[in-house]
Amino acid sequence: MRAVTLDGQLRVDHHAAMPQVTGDQALIKIRRAGICNTDLELVAGYMNYSGILGHEFVGEVVDGRGVDDLIGRRVVGEINVADGTCDLCARGIPSQCRNRSTVGLDRHPGAFADYLALTRQNLHVVPDQISDDQAVFVEPLAAALQIFEAIHVSPRDRVVLIGAGKLGMLVAQVMRLIGCDLSVVVRREQQARLLNHWGIDAVDRVPPQQAQVVIDCTGTAAGFSSALDMVEPRGTVVLKSTYTALPQADLTRVAVNEVRVIGSRCGPFPAALRLLSLGLVDVDSLIEQRYTLDEALEAFSAAAQPGKLKVLLDF
Repeated sequence: MRAVTLDGQLRVDHHAAMPQVTGDQALIKIRRAGICNTDLELVAGYMNYSGILGHEFVGEVVDGRGVDDLIGRRVVGEINVADGTCDLCARGIPSQCRNRSTVGLDRHPGAFADYLALTRQNLHVVPDQISDDQAVFVEPLAAALQIFEAIHVSPRDRVVLIGAGKLGMLVAQVMRLIGCDLSVVVRREQQARLLNHWGIDAVDRVPPQQAQVVIDCTGTAAGFSSALDMVEPRGTVVLKSTYTALPQADLTRVAVNEVRVIGSRCGPFPAALRLLSLGLVDVDSLIEQRYTLDEALEAFSAAAQPGKLKVLLDF
């Protein structure tokens, strides 16, 4: 089969080994996938990953033991593969399983391939009204929704989002739904036009220390420092970024201003599917380009361009 692999160099392998389905895994024929910033960071050296890339996908179940009801169904998949036996799994936190592997990120083959084997408990059936293009966004949209699991955001809160990229534009849309006083700091006209179309305030700067909540989706090491400039004393900074470089920030300000810093990662797939089914989040406008799997190297080059929104791989 074909697969986009990283082994010190990014390449398209036309002779990759087919996944071996074991246990309660389903064999999934990938239909479409999306390139995200984490994929780009992996290519740049983040986590020293080696293997098949990709974790935003929609596919069709074609085989597997005990998955007869899923055969022929379109599915999306959660990326954290938990063992179900550790103390965190027992406490209902499988996304932080101490022994987890992570699809396309850590010790688990990714979805930039013709086929992927993934445990049944990670799969969610895609409703008919959601297109393949839209289904690719379920994983990052769920990550955006995880913010509400981590903190309480009031409609009265002044919220500032920095990093109006692929994830940031989804976070902005879910924040809009609660009616908070939301501003998104933008650097590019395209993002500003989209945000204004959705009724979201796009700005180039905000007053210092005025926001109750600052959400960092920049994916840059400077993002955390910028968030500290914007958040008010006893406010909250939510980190949705992973960093290839180490952030440099004045942590004394965190202590003196009693700022809460909250990490936020993967989120609820069922809620993301509901939002897409109801048409409450616009993901189609975020798609900029699409390539075939054989054109994956060109797709990665395009996705790495500053300000580029979603680039899809079409199988």
